[in-house]
Amino acid sequence: MATGLKPNRVAGRIYRSLDDHAERIKEGVACTDNMGFAVPELPSGRESFSPDAAYYRGKLPANLMRFIEGAPTLAVEVRSETGYTLAAELDLAAKRADYFAAGTLVVWDVDPVAERITVYRAESPDRPTAYGRGEVAEAEPAVPGWRVTVDWIFN
Repeated sequence: MATGLKPNRVAGRIYRSLDDHAERIKEGVACTDNMGFAVPELPSGRESFSPDAAYYRGKLPANLMRFIEGAPTLAVEVRSETGYTLAAELDLAAKRADYFAAGTLVVWDVDPVAERITVYRAESPDRPTAYGRGEVAEAEPAVPGWRVTVDWIFN
């Protein structure tokens, strides 16, 4: 679904930083919005993901025109203007559970209004870490060594 300017720019900056990191360490691949990740059917019925930005460390498809087979290592979900209702919160929580069930290590919930990044990890999904302006966000263990300033993401 299409989004507004600020969520799009935020997702773009996250992708840029992830892509620079992947190029620098020569490991993994950063993906923009609309990249498809195919997964075996989950209990929820979901069979694919398309996060706003992602990082993937794994086998790439033989046909690079196809979806990646497997869950993203890091999935980034940037809230749009409709992402602030109780229904949206419940949808995000269900999507995070699906990501973790599929094998994603870290999910970022990025809030462009509050300018906050909440980091959920598969190993402790009920104990997220939040980063705001003036802080440096990370996505360990999904993207080892990657750090990005929250101020830069939201500027």
